Amino acid sequence: MAEAYIVEAVRTAGGRRNGKLAGWHPADMAGEVLNALVDRAGLDPAVVEDVILGCVTQAGEQAFAFARNAVLASKLPVSVPAVTIDRQCGSSQQSVQFAAQAVMSGMQDVVIAAGAESMTRVPMFSNTAYHTREGVGVGPFSPRIQSRFGVETFSQFGGAEMIAAKYGFDRETLDRFALESHRRAAAATRAGAFEREIVPLDVDGVLHVTDEGIRYDATLESIGSVRLLQEGGVISAANASQICDGASGALVVSERALKDYGLTPIARIVDMVVTAGDPIIMLEEPIPATQKALKRAGMRIEDIDLYEVNEAFAPVPLAWLKALGGDPSRLNVNGGAIALGHPLGASGTKLMATLVHALKARGKRYGLQTMCEGGGIANVTILEAL
Repeated sequence: MAEAYIVEAVRTAGGRRNGKLAGWHPADMAGEVLNALVDRAGLDPAVVEDVILGCVTQAGEQAFAFARNAVLASKLPVSVPAVTIDRQCGSSQQSVQFAAQAVMSGMQDVVIAAGAESMTRVPMFSNTAYHTREGVGVGPFSPRIQSRFGVETFSQFGGAEMIAAKYGFDRETLDRFALESHRRAAAATRAGAFEREIVPLDVDGVLHVTDEGIRYDATLESIGSVRLLQEGGVISAANASQICDGASGALVVSERALKDYGLTPIARIVDMVVTAGDPIIMLEEPIPATQKALKRAGMRIEDIDLYEVNEAFAPVPLAWLKALGGDPSRLNVNGGAIALGHPLGASGTKLMATLVHALKARGKRYGLQTMCEGGGIANVTILEAL
C-alpha cells in the first residue's frame, strides 16, 4: 500500500474566549496556518491539490464555503480548491485521514489538512440558536430519532457524567487530572516545547505565541472551588476543556511528492480508523476505536510511546487509560485541552502537531491520537515519527 507522510504540522497558540485572538477573523487565522505550512516546507503553493478543513460551527464568519475562504485569505493561488467538513470535535483529525486516503489511493500527492474555530466570534451552538429562537424547525434531532433512543436531545455534558459514574471517578480524581494538565502545559511552555509547532499571530503589534488558557497558579483548591455543571454531578468547567480560538494544520504528501519537491517528512501515518457507537453516553467511543486501530496495525498499547487523548472532559482520557491499560506518563505529556483549550474543529490537527513534535523532541517512535466526538463517533490515528 502507498504511504502518506506528514511534512509539517503547526498550530496557533490558543486564545481564550474574548481574549487575544478575538480580533482575528477565523478565515484569516486559518489562512495564516496555510501560509505557514507551505513556507516552512519550502513548497510552491501552486502544487497543493486540495485543502480539507474541519470546522464545527459553520455559521456567521465560518459559513459560506469556509475552507475556500481560508484559501482566499492565504497566499495559496485561487486554483487551489477546498472543502469544509464537520465530524464534530474530530473534524480536523478526519481532515488528516481524508487527506491520507487521497494520497494513499494515488489520486493526489499534496493535500493540506487543517481546522479552524473562533469560539469567540462564532459561539458554539450559534448555528442552531437562531432557528430555536425563531421557532424555525424542530432542531437537529427529529421525532424519529428521539423516539428511537428515548431522549429529547443528546448531551455531551450528560455523557461525561455517565462515563465518570461508569468508571468510578469522583470529583477529586477529575480535579487532580485537571491540575496535572495545567502543570504539564505550564512546564512545556516554560521549556519551549511548543515553539516549533506554533504559528505566531500579530495582535496589536505583538506576536501571540503562548497559549492563553494555562493557569500557572492553579491549585487543587482553586479547581475544586468551581461550581458543578449539575447538582450532584462531578463535572465542572475547571475539569472540562476550555473554550478556545485557534487554527491548525498538517501538510500530507505522497512518497512521490517527497522526491519531486525535495521534502523531508516528520512523520508517517501508520494506521487510521473511525468508529461509532452509543450516541447517549457519546464520549466513550475512543476506547473501542483505539482497540480496533491497534488490532489493525498489529500493535499493542505498550508499543505506543505517546498518546494524545482529547481532554473534552477529564473522565474521557481517564476512562481510556483505565480500559486500555495505558501508562499515565505517556498521556498528553504537554498538557491537554483542559489547560490549552479545545477549539473544536481545529483540535484534531492541533493535537497532531503537538504529538508529532513531542515524539521528535523525545526521540520516540510511535504516537496515537484519538478524539471523542458528538454523536458517539471517534477517530484514531497512529503515527510514526521520522
